[in-house]
Amino acid sequence: MCTEAAEHDGQILDKYKSDMDIVLIFAGLFSAVTTSFIVNMQQNLAPDPTTETNMLLKKLIHTVNNSTFLDVNFDTPPWTGPGSTQIWVQSLIYASLSASLLAALGAMLGKQWLNHFQHFGHGTVDGRGRQRQRKLDALYAWHFNAVLEGLPVLLQLSLLLFGVALGANLWTEQHIVACIVIGATTSGAVFYALIVVAALISDVCPFQTPAS
Repeated sequence: MCTEAAEHDGQILDKYKSDMDIVLIFAGLFSAVTTSFIVNMQQNLAPDPTTETNMLLKKLIHTVNNSTFLDVNFDTPPWTGPGSTQIWVQSLIYASLSASLLAALGAMLGKQWLNHFQHFGHGTVDGRGRQRQRKLDALYAWHFNAVLEGLPVLLQLSLLLFGVALGANLWTEQHIVACIVIGATTSGAVFYALIVVAALISDVCPFQTPAS
């Protein structure tokens, strides 16, 4: 009986630990990619210093030689802040990063919870068996499986937000490149929706996901 219980617990722990390892690896790599894009796009939230520098250089040249830049207004126009599109793009990409970091945090906590579940302390075989059963019952009572399976959903949501933000940002710069990103993001979203529906329709469908 103890051997069967240990084998059952081992299967549960191996599955959860494997899932948490995948979440941690993907979240770490994806967060690094998202951060690099945030660094490149951060300049859109502040006035461009190049514009003011060029205006000051022109003013300096005009001071030295009055015959240059005769029709140029040297007053730097006030910066009115980023456009609404940039604000939405930045909001989406920061939400994407936050979701991936939350998934990484959840995976790290999940591994700690699994280690706690695996530790039954000392005592008699009967006492450890009762403690093991209480912990196992608590897993179902507290919806432990739903919490851990929600972490990959967070990563999938993070990926979708990143794709939408990247497509919207590229649309303001180059439509053709943006169409490629938007098409890839749309195809991925449609494919995911189809496999979720397929898994809901058939219990034996191999394309099972946390959402199904």
